Amino acid sequence: MTAAHVVLTDVTRVHGSGETAVTALAGVSLEIAVGELVAVMGPSGSGKSTLLNVAGGLDRPTSGTVSIGRDTLTDLAPRDLAKLRRRRMGFVFQDYNLIPSLTAAENVALPLELDGVRARQARRQARHTLGLMNLMDLSDRYPDQMSGGQQQRVAIARALVGSRRFVLADEPTGALDSHTGEEVLRVLRERCDEGVAGLLVTHEARHAAWADRVVFLRDGVVVDSTGSRETPEDLLASEAAAR
Repeated sequence: MTAAHVVLTDVTRVHGSGETAVTALAGVSLEIAVGELVAVMGPSGSGKSTLLNVAGGLDRPTSGTVSIGRDTLTDLAPRDLAKLRRRRMGFVFQDYNLIPSLTAAENVALPLELDGVRARQARRQARHTLGLMNLMDLSDRYPDQMSGGQQQRVAIARALVGSRRFVLADEPTGALDSHTGEEVLRVLRERCDEGVAGLLVTHEARHAAWADRVVFLRDGVVVDSTGSRETPEDLLASEAAAR
């Protein structure tokens, strides 16, 4: 196994305080290697999205540490953390979050431009990344001129453009039909095979089957972890056993 790129160590996240406190994560430890796609499954309220948000620096743990490469997120000032997220992480959400008034290339280039890259260079990198997704012919189209699957692939391209090597996807296929959802997961799998570390939150066993490992959460605790590339039937059996 390649050395871990993302490391969560004994991470706890508590929302609120006193009698109203809710523990979303309770001592979770997880490692993700370069080139590895890890799926996270569990019932609603199990802590899946909280885990993704903490791993991506969108939320700070109450205790424990989160490291990306040589950087410990929990030690970074807010400004430095925002810069690290912008440059080295990419987020893919269920609702795409594309800007309607921008073309596909402009949407993908936006994070680079916000980081100070000149527009022409950013658009060139964006078109290259769209080409890797077989979307070069859609570069000049607006979101409302694309299918749901095409929009989601544009969102993945935006998450991967530039030097970012950690992609986090929160139920990225939830609003898509089964065929389009498989197409999106295939793209994510290919990018991980090329050296990106990936974290996928999903409730679908057939989608988790694209991952190298599947981690099951319940009440903020890791209750089970499967081996490499198991079949959907194996995943469902493992999930049932964890209940």
